[in-house]
Amino acid sequence: MRDLIREISRANPLWGAPRIHGELLKLGINVAQSTVAKYILRTRRPPSQSWRTFLHNHAGAIASIDLFVVPTIALRMLFAFVVLHHGRRQLVHVGAEWLSHQISEAFPWDRAPRHLIRDRDGAFGEIFKQRLHAMGIRDRPTAPRSPWQNAYVERLIGSIRRECSDHLIIVDERHLRKLLRDYADYYNRLRTHLSLNKDAPLGRPVQSHGVLRQLPHFGGLHHSFVRM
Repeated sequence: MRDLIREISRANPLWGAPRIHGELLKLGINVAQSTVAKYILRTRRPPSQSWRTFLHNHAGAIASIDLFVVPTIALRMLFAFVVLHHGRRQLVHVGAEWLSHQISEAFPWDRAPRHLIRDRDGAFGEIFKQRLHAMGIRDRPTAPRSPWQNAYVERLIGSIRRECSDHLIIVDERHLRKLLRDYADYYNRLRTHLSLNKDAPLGRPVQSHGVLRQLPHFGGLHHSFVRM
């Protein structure tokens, strides 16, 4: 009994003894509330939800954005803009155009997220904020010097660099735009993710029959395997 009470308490740190006692009663376990109070875990967590809890509970309504720099063969520095939807870790949009225009392209009016997490980069100016407000999106800038609050998109940018842009020579903006679109297609349809139980963001069916074939991506930098 003690282990069950502690398990429920650990899974629900905001619950007190009366709430856990009621849950036990609904499970057909008749125990005194004083017993629950005796074995409940004592936590020092604040009553408000943590940032991690917020991200977990609202993943389906959250997107995050960030910028990163890609050098070209002529040593010109290009800014790339990425948008990640938290629910299925889907790379919604990549590009190199004006930011307020890109946010409209990334989210059609009927599919905009409820919250948008971003850092405090000066590139996200008043025009950008006004566009978010007009689309009904709540702006959620992270705290100063707290990149961990935007960890999902930071990790995505790391993946783009490690798996793609760091291994290729970028010619110009047009080349970068095509490369990012190709990577987004690969990332969403084929690349498996631990957080999705090793599925792809758009879902990748299991293929049990047929002959295995390799499909090259980015000039052979990566290969996916399919059954034909």
